[in-house]
Parts: sequence; structure tokens; C-alpha cells
Amino acid sequence: MDRSQTWEWIVQERHQLAGVLADLSPAEWDTPSRCAGWTVRDVAAHVIASPQLSAPAMLRTFPSLARYGYNGMILRDGQRRGRASTESILADFARWSGVRRAPFGLTPAEPLVDILVHTQDILRPLGRVHRPPVAAAMAAADRARRLGFLLGSRRTVGMVRMVATDADWARGAGPLVQAPMEELLMLCAGRPPRWEACAGPGVEALRARTLQDH
Repeated sequence: MDRSQTWEWIVQERHQLAGVLADLSPAEWDTPSRCAGWTVRDVAAHVIASPQLSAPAMLRTFPSLARYGYNGMILRDGQRRGRASTESILADFARWSGVRRAPFGLTPAEPLVDILVHTQDILRPLGRVHRPPVAAAMAAADRARRLGFLLGSRRTVGMVRMVATDADWARGAGPLVQAPMEELLMLCAGRPPRWEACAGPGVEALRARTLQDH
């Protein structure tokens, strides 16, 4: 994964999301996102926390990590950040969107997964559409597959062969699932895709597994 190109995608997608967020109504900010237990506000605040997580900031998360585990820690941190005002979260986007810094100890690949997937977590419940760059979704999907143990997608992606209909990308073994790269990224990140965009003999088994896990 080319670091410079990865950061270009991240910055571009952060600015795109910031523009959408600035247009949301108060009710939309408080809409449940596609992440269980997270509102749109929580997810937005979490996304733009990424470049702010220096070594000292990461160290401050350790007590919560020890008590609640990785996903529990992330949830509580996102909910805490989501208590900020709309104006404060938008100000964070204005200040930090162009900063090319990953959370301490991580690579640019993780913020790429974060911004692409969480943008969909925010927009889909609101009935809004944004198509990420296909090449960015390919790179993010490959990273998400390797993070399946954290994202809850390891069993799901291990069940099928995923083939993109809009890119030269195919991964896995098993019954075929064909879909646009954006939807395959969502599956690799442990999210239900737009099922109507998916085809192939593996779809029903995959849908049953995904619904069972959610």
C-alpha cells in the first residue's frame, strides 16, 4: 500500500465527510449509526480522533482497554467524544482532517479503513450515498480482512469467495459472492452490505451469518 496515496485518500474522504456533517440536522446527528450503540455524532467524533491519538493519548486509554477490552474501550471513547457539541466536532474536522498522522503505533491503513467504513456507518442510516474511490476500497478491504479478529468479520469472510464487479479484486475460497468493491469492504469490516447489490450462491449463507452476528 503506497503511503502517500493512502494519505491522499484519507484526507479527501475526511473533507468529504466533514461537508456532509455540516449539512446534517440536529435529529440526524443523533440518529443511530450502523455501529451498535453509536450515534452518528459518536462515530463522527471517533473518526476525527484518529490523528489526535498521540502516544500520551493512547496511554490514557490503557485502563479502559484493560477493563473493557479493545472494542469496549473504543465504544466508550467514541461515546465520550460524542458528548461534544456539534460545533466542536466540526471544528475538529476543520483542524485535523488534513493531518497525516495515524494513531500511535498504527499505520495509515487503519485510518483508511476507519474513514471509509465509518462514512458508510454514518450515511447509510440517513439515506445518503457516497461512493468511495474503488482503489481505496480495495486497499481498505485487504487491511480489514487482516483485522477480522478485531472487526468481528473473520468467520464471515472465511466462508466465501468475494469477487468485485467493478475492480480486479478477488479474495477467499468457497461459494461465490459478487458485489461492488464498496459492498465487499463492508463485509470485510463486519458490516451488512446492501444485499440487493450482491449476487452469487454464497449470498444467502453469508446473509444468514451476518444477520446472526448482528
